[in-house]
Amino acid sequence: MASPGFGKRSAPDQAPRGRDDFAHLPTREAYIAAHIDRLPDGAAVDIKTLAKELPAYGQQAVSSALKALNDAGHLRRIRRVVGEGRTQWVSRWFFSRTARDNAWWDAFLARTEGPPAAPAASAPLTEEPPQQPPRPQPQSTCSQAYIALATLGCSDPRLTLSAAECAALEALAAEWFARGITPLAFARILTHDLPDVVQCPGAFTRKRLIDRVPPLLPPAAQAEPVPPARPSQPRWMMECTVCGIPGPPEALPDGLCRACRGVEPPPDRPDPADVRTRVTRLRAIARGGGSPGT
Repeated sequence: MASPGFGKRSAPDQAPRGRDDFAHLPTREAYIAAHIDRLPDGAAVDIKTLAKELPAYGQQAVSSALKALNDAGHLRRIRRVVGEGRTQWVSRWFFSRTARDNAWWDAFLARTEGPPAAPAASAPLTEEPPQQPPRPQPQSTCSQAYIALATLGCSDPRLTLSAAECAALEALAAEWFARGITPLAFARILTHDLPDVVQCPGAFTRKRLIDRVPPLLPPAAQAEPVPPARPSQPRWMMECTVCGIPGPPEALPDGLCRACRGVEPPPDRPDPADVRTRVTRLRAIARGGGSPGT
């Protein structure tokens, strides 16, 4: 199986499995397609893994077969972020036993931009281990002030407080929050410019809570300005099935990049300055009766 989030994903609305599902494909492609079709969701279907699982075919043969499955409409590869607010990307291979055209794949992939779903189970439900009901989590009764004190050590280990110290300082910290301070500002002020060694974090924090208590503000001034929202990054993009280069769907028709489709890149346009220099030389040669080689 691939790592969580990676691997094969079955496309929806496929025809029931039958003997002639891949009869329209050449022998090698039909064999590899049938192998992928039998794999459970979440299984690794990259070129190296398939070449290890199918001794009759090497990596080059598997790569060519996957390209053919793209052309036939059975396979697409995408790159997608793991979850909300995270930057890790994973590769997923969507497989359809039923051949689909580009329009179907584009519409289907456009619907995958929501939060990632858990891999669909491919084994019968009777074989699944019994699901244990989630254990109820105890509700936290700690105040905002207590939590802010308890997490000071996360901002700077020198101010790691014990439970007794957090309880003793809770009232002083609560006064800060009553004056409109935020948890982020609370931690920033208390951990700013600390000495190299704090011998007694509890006593040190008590002194700072008293000495640096923020002033009372009128209600209208207590609300902090909301920072502008960061532009959301795309949650998924297509990948070339053969080489893995990412790009938008319109840049990868049939799931393949230009190079893997065998399309030559457009020739580079000459530099205008070089063109002008060349024209000037030719004119000078023409006026002098010489030749370009002189």
